[in-house]
Amino acid sequence: MIFDTLNTFARATALSTSGTGRQVVGDQIDLRLTSSNVGAGKPLYIVIRTSATFTSGGGATVDFEVVSDATAALATDGSSTRHLSTGPLALAALAANQVLLATALPQTGNYERFLGIVANVGTAALTAGSIDAFLTFDPPDAWRSYADASN
Repeated sequence: MIFDTLNTFARATALSTSGTGRQVVGDQIDLRLTSSNVGAGKPLYIVIRTSATFTSGGGATVDFEVVSDATAALATDGSSTRHLSTGPLALAALAANQVLLATALPQTGNYERFLGIVANVGTAALTAGSIDAFLTFDPPDAWRSYADASN
């Protein structure tokens, strides 16, 4: 798979280890520059996967949310529009190279201008872990992750 940097939210992006709560992960996509009619006519898929194993001094959980907001500084107070979520994931599900979410974005979702990823860390702070997150037209069952420099 070829990565398009304009459709990539995060590439081996580490989450904050400063505590629990919501945090923006990586970059945002300005839908005004593309189209706020996300995936109209053809499904557009979101893929979120771990690129490094998550660790915590306690029993941390992480809920990855696909959100949109009116400003590029996505709200972390829960007021941004939530379109999809992984639900709270335990550390055991956050080993390296695990696909956490691979599904089509809702085609009718009242998207605000900026689309991005928010991670909601619960229970305990993380000590390590990173994700890749991107949009693709390839259906998730056809997409495969391979180690770098593999043929």
